Amino acid sequence: MPQTEPWEYSLYIPNDLRAVTISRRTLRLILTMHGLIRLVDVAELLAAELVSNAVRHTKGPAALRVSWSAGVLRIGAWDADPEPPEPPRVLEQITESEEGRGLALVRACADLWGWHPLTRQGNRGKYVWCELAAA
Repeated sequence: MPQTEPWEYSLYIPNDLRAVTISRRTLRLILTMHGLIRLVDVAELLAAELVSNAVRHTKGPAALRVSWSAGVLRIGAWDADPEPPEPPRVLEQITESEEGRGLALVRACADLWGWHPLTRQGNRGKYVWCELAAA
């Protein structure tokens, strides 16, 4: 049975492509333990795309944040690059290329997505997030 109380987890990750797999597996465990197994497959895809973008397109550390509140799962990735993410393309226009699909998949699979710049203690970066409703 899904938990109704709000919760939040953060996973700080180095700039390492292995972080994508670690993030996906950690997210699967979190959602399973909170009774949200029905969201796991889509949530893993979304988290992998967000973390992959954070690790592949920046030089610094990153973080994955997962939260649950009022029946909504929010998945987000922080990175140290303040530049906005490239706008997502329409999936039908994407070729067989391995590049450029991330945010298009996020836009297609999430109920809502967005980003905002972050500034804390002189450090700059951005937070890219998406949401999945439980219903």
